[in-house]
Order: sequence, then structure tokens, then C-alpha cells
Amino acid sequence: MAVLEQLGFMLVFLAVGAAASATGPLTTERTEALTAIAFYIALPALVFASTFDRPLSELISPALLLGFWTVLASTIAAGWILHRRRASGARRSVAIVQSYHGNMGFLGLPLVAATVGDGAAAVASVVLGLGVLTHVPVTVFTLIRINDSDASLSGELRALATNPVLVSLTAGIAASVGGVGLPTVAVAGLDAVSTLALPLALVCVGAKLDTGLSLSTLRPTTSVVLLKVVWMPLLAWVVFSTLGLGSTALSAAVIMFGAPTAVSTYIYTSELGGDAAFASMNVVMTTVASLGTLSVLVWVFG
Repeated sequence: MAVLEQLGFMLVFLAVGAAASATGPLTTERTEALTAIAFYIALPALVFASTFDRPLSELISPALLLGFWTVLASTIAAGWILHRRRASGARRSVAIVQSYHGNMGFLGLPLVAATVGDGAAAVASVVLGLGVLTHVPVTVFTLIRINDSDASLSGELRALATNPVLVSLTAGIAASVGGVGLPTVAVAGLDAVSTLALPLALVCVGAKLDTGLSLSTLRPTTSVVLLKVVWMPLLAWVVFSTLGLGSTALSAAVIMFGAPTAVSTYIYTSELGGDAAFASMNVVMTTVASLGTLSVLVWVFG
């Protein structure tokens, strides 16, 4: 029942975002404003609140780090192999990128926090930080290399230094190591803001989904969907279980890797010469498919 309630919750807020965007109340400017609130306020609050009072040993472990790099590298390799025969370089680059670059921030972490608990959210925050550090440079490099774009990889890397997720994660880990406590009222305030992360994220994702796309590209996107929301969490379960990761951390990691393709990949694609229409379809289809797969993951691991 809890899983069905969570699925209904996700569907409602996605539908609200899509409907509000289609009918006019949620304009592009308002969507960007909500996205900024979620990205710069609610999500960092969730990351910090989940990590600042946790022992470092609960946040980071060799098994978590090794497992993360193994799952990500294996999926990137699988994407290069599976999509190597696509005739269009613009489409091939998008298929590779969107097979591994997940929406860990807007959907993964808030979902873990809402369904698995604070301990899992702390680990998920670390996974998110690792994802930010890895996804952006690998995605930009892949798109630049395949599409011969003139964009600057160094410029994108410099922007990581001010990423609010990394800043809040660093602050949370520093507070954990230094034993810094917060007043009860401050913790309550952080928790209140943190609860906004998932509904805000779902509304923003729903508003940005292009539901008017032709289904003629449905078949080419199937392999991207399977790699992102089926292969990746299954591989994560196998890898992290083999490495002996604890049950709470295992649940967090698997659900995080089961997140659909990030909406930001569409933006990177548009800027770096990829097939934007194909990228938009992949975001839509992986998000829709993940409603089912994430519900299963939450049911199994939550």
C-alpha cells in the first residue's frame, strides 16, 4: 500500500506540473523560478540535514566508492557498445549520455528520503555528490567529442565548484567530522524545507516534459530506457551486494541508480550539438518508465 501511495504521489505532482505548463499557469519563467528554489534551497537543505549529524563511517565507505565507480563505468561502457551502430553521431552521443546520467538530485535523493529514511538519505546524498562530480564532466566530454562541439570542458568543470549540492554536502561532512551541532529550531527549519524537495522536483520535471512529441522515436529510445531504469539499478544491486554494502546504504544506492534520465541532459544536448528531439523523448520515456521501476525498487528495498 505504501508503494502505491508513493507512486500515486509521484504521478499527481508530475501531472500537476505537466498540466500547469500546458494550460498556462506554470510559464517558462515560473518553472525556472520553482526549479531554482528546488535546486538552490530545498535540495541543499535536504543534503545538509541528512549528513551533518551522521558519523563519517555511515556516509562514506570503500564499498560505496568502489561500487559507484564500477556501476557507472560499466553502464557507460555498455552504452558505448550498445549504441555504437547508430548512424547519427548526434543521436549516438545522446543515447550514450542518457543511458547513465540520472536524475539523482531532483528525483533520486528526495525519493530515498521520503521512502527509506534519514540514514539512507545521508548515503544517497554522498551518491548524489559523486554523481555530480562525475556525470557533468563525462557528459560534456562525450557530447563534445562525438559532435565536435566548440564548447569548453574547463568552463563546465569550473562551474562545479559552486554547485549547491556539492557545497551543502561538503558543509554537511565538515559538520559531521567537526562534531558541529545545530539548535533544535534550525534543525526543524531544515527538515521543513527539505520536505519540499520531492514535490517541487516532481512539479518541475512534469512541467519540463515535452508530452507533444511524436511516438515515431519510441523504438530508438527503448535501449536507453532499458539501460537507465532496468540495467543500472540491477547492476547496482549485484555490485553493492557483492561488495558487502550494508542494507541501508544498499537500498539508497540502488534507488539512486534507478532514477530516470536527468532533464539537464536535454540542456547539455541542445548546447553541444546532440539530437535535442531524441533527448527530450528519452527524458519523457525514462521518467514514465521509472514510475513503475522505482515503485518496485522502493517496495523491495524500502
